[in-house]
Amino acid sequence: MEKSERVFRSRVSVLMLMFVLAVFVLTAIPVFMHMVLIGLFVWCFTFAFVALVVWAMGAIRYEIEGDKLHVTLGLHAYESVDIADIVSVERSYNPVATAAYSLKRLRIGLRRRKGLLPFMLVSPVREEEFVAELKAVNPDIEVLVPPLAKGWWRIWDWDV
Repeated sequence: MEKSERVFRSRVSVLMLMFVLAVFVLTAIPVFMHMVLIGLFVWCFTFAFVALVVWAMGAIRYEIEGDKLHVTLGLHAYESVDIADIVSVERSYNPVATAAYSLKRLRIGLRRRKGLLPFMLVSPVREEEFVAELKAVNPDIEVLVPPLAKGWWRIWDWDV
């Protein structure tokens, strides 16, 4: 397979984007109502920070290279694990802060882990292909990802 097919971008949750936008707008209202100069500078700084976060959202990638899974955040290599150490892949809606900008995530259970948690959370856009790529390297991975329930009321599944 080509290298481009082995790179998966992170899905971005509309719900999380709405939360960031709501915080941004709510902090901007008092600044513009009272035209406080220091508040205007803080608001501009906040705007620049939000723009950086939005850029970083699009820059999260999961790359399968040989027998390694690399998680990249922007230009920074965030984490790398051996695919041979992956025990299971299952659906998760765990809101723990991680390199996944969606609440619809895959929980990757690991046999050995250097960090605090014995798993990692990812949210690839083409998750069926992602899991198939992992299983191609390590066929012993137990996949526990049920078919997704559909419906407009499932706002945690609204992704871009």
